[in-house]
Amino acid sequence: MARSDRGPRRRAGPGGDRGYVTAEAALVLPALVLFAVALVWALMAAAAQIGCVDAAGAGARAAARSEPVAEAVAAARAVAPEGARVRVERDGELWRVRVEAPAPGPGALGVRLGAGAVALAEDALGEEVLP
Repeated sequence: MARSDRGPRRRAGPGGDRGYVTAEAALVLPALVLFAVALVWALMAAAAQIGCVDAAGAGARAAARSEPVAEAVAAARAVAPEGARVRVERDGELWRVRVEAPAPGPGALGVRLGAGAVALAEDALGEEVLP
């Protein structure tokens, strides 16, 4: 009989390794799935935050052009994530727009996203006379 260079084979018994891979996979797979779900949620929340920033800027530009407040709100809502609240107010020579939206995902997370933008009103600009 030829002797094997691999050494003697061990049989799984009370002290063997059999079944450890299955047990480790049963513990690791749920953690990987949870991590993947959290990553997808974070990406969706980041996209919604960017939408809030863009919506606030669009609303502030519309208000600065002396468009009616309703049109500035409509411009912001057109870009804002679904369910967003838009607030437009004038503070002296500035238009302030605030957009707040709930984060996507289960309601239990309860994260609110928001952004604000400020623009100088065009009617506040005076004509400068050069000497």
